[in-house]
Amino acid sequence: MKQERDTVYYLEKAPVSKAIAHMSVPMILGMVVNMIYNIADAYFIGRLNNTAMLAAITLALPFTAVLMAVGQIYGIGGSTYISRLLGEKNNSQAAKASSVNFYLSLLSGLVFLFLCLPFLSPILKLLGANGETAQYTKDFILIYAVGSPFVIANFTLAETVRAEGASTQSMAGMVISVAVNIVLDPVFIFTLKMNVMGAALATVAGNVVAVIYYVWFLKKKSSVQSVSLKDFQPSKEMLTNIFKVGISAFLLNVFLVVSSLMFNNYSMFYGDNVVAAFGVANRVVQICDFIGMGLYTGIVPLIAYTYSSGNQRRLEKVLKTTAWYLFIIIAVLAVILLLLRSQVIGLFSVDAAVIHAGVEILTALLVSTLFAGFSGLFTSMFQSFGKGIQSNIMSAARGVALIPIIVFGNMMFGLNGVIWSLPVSEFCACFIGLLLWVGSRKTILSDSGCVVYSEESSETVPRNIPQV
Repeated sequence: MKQERDTVYYLEKAPVSKAIAHMSVPMILGMVVNMIYNIADAYFIGRLNNTAMLAAITLALPFTAVLMAVGQIYGIGGSTYISRLLGEKNNSQAAKASSVNFYLSLLSGLVFLFLCLPFLSPILKLLGANGETAQYTKDFILIYAVGSPFVIANFTLAETVRAEGASTQSMAGMVISVAVNIVLDPVFIFTLKMNVMGAALATVAGNVVAVIYYVWFLKKKSSVQSVSLKDFQPSKEMLTNIFKVGISAFLLNVFLVVSSLMFNNYSMFYGDNVVAAFGVANRVVQICDFIGMGLYTGIVPLIAYTYSSGNQRRLEKVLKTTAWYLFIIIAVLAVILLLLRSQVIGLFSVDAAVIHAGVEILTALLVSTLFAGFSGLFTSMFQSFGKGIQSNIMSAARGVALIPIIVFGNMMFGLNGVIWSLPVSEFCACFIGLLLWVGSRKTILSDSGCVVYSEESSETVPRNIPQV
């Protein structure tokens, strides 16, 4: 069918640069749109001139990250498995895997909801919310918890749609979600006077609309994936392939949540202005982070498909080209934001204390963003190959490294030690990723099989395609 021919072509035969652009540009655009939403959310709350509310949506970030982590169990684990199945030309199994992904994500959301509701007070303490910020944080996460089935399903479906090369359609769902969100934000926050609860409700509404769009696409347009209940046929092999990679994506986000919790709690020692400043700076640096993330996550289906099809030469070119693109894009953006950091922070707050702390925090985050980009690339590579051990090590490294560093930094250098613990920990994780890749590169590439590849004709002749 035409849909299959249009999307799988980019995974299999398109020139490498064209394939990377097709898979990554829509993902980057989707990430940028999502970043605009995050900035808009902070902007609208900031217009209320209530530092406690601005701090509350920052303290809630780890909670929302857990939802994303659960979604990526199926999104990353399932999408890489689906792409590898398509590389093996096993379309019937790919359809079953996509159906299993979808329904398990909804079920996980329901379980998450019923686990959270009785424990909201302990969760608030864990997030570091106290005093005036506690009630605002509770209002925010309560709405997220109620909408968790749709939030998790949205993360899952955005990834699985891209698994067949339909990156534009994946981006469309992200844009729809953010557009609904931004339109409803001022209505709920100002008109209905729901404050932070309104911001959360707008987000959940955007996720619901996006899920509806993705389900429509998979039912009506996709020829290789399914959301039909008759295709919900989980097997031990399928679940193993989904979870061995999906768990690494989950652990990565969980460890990052642990890091955020530690940073939140240490930041609270220095006042609401530091917490608010971190929230603003974190949203600004997402300009670099999201674009880099869009690049290295956008090419995950391309890596997985190429690896499974056995096209070693094409695989190596994809990896090298992506690494260069990642370095150039992040470096240029980071330098621009570094030069304008005072003006950028001033857009979000008129509080002199917030601006002063925000400038220092933004500087540290910009330094760390290049290391974070390559850490993410190494993680995505191992996930694409279906290498659970390496991807799990990377996930642990990116989160665990911060714990001793932030404790030591706070003891020795106070607030500056807390702030600069972020780039130090990302550097350590990046170095570990490099060591893992150097140590396992030959084995991974030899496992992918050997092919004859012609750049001019873009034809592949696979031999000994492995079962991944």
